[in-house]
Amino acid sequence: MTVSVRYIVDDVDAAIPFYTDMLGFELDMHPAPGFAALSLGDLRLLLNQPGAGGAGQAMRDGRMPAPGGWNRIQIEVEDLEEVVGRLGAAGSRFRNEITVGNGGKQILLNDPSGNPIELFEPPERT
Repeated sequence: MTVSVRYIVDDVDAAIPFYTDMLGFELDMHPAPGFAALSLGDLRLLLNQPGAGGAGQAMRDGRMPAPGGWNRIQIEVEDLEEVVGRLGAAGSRFRNEITVGNGGKQILLNDPSGNPIELFEPPERT
């Protein structure tokens, strides 16, 4: 069984280098301007533009799929401060500052369309 997450993005061509160059995803398929499939380990990420393909079509009430929201994928990193510094220097946008809790550290990164990605560093294991 393959499990995938689908994100609606404003521009698939702009999202691909963000995910591949900045976050290490592999581009698996890009058959048309409005769709791409990427992967990172076992995570398969599907990107759709509004209006492109079945996933980008309007709902019965006329609403169009749109990027954003709070549901997100989580990417575990070894050194959150280093990753945040590198991404920030490249112009990436964050929703918050690094948050530290009992379960580790996290920050919410926006993709080019405003979809959240949680970057997570687990606590040191003793």
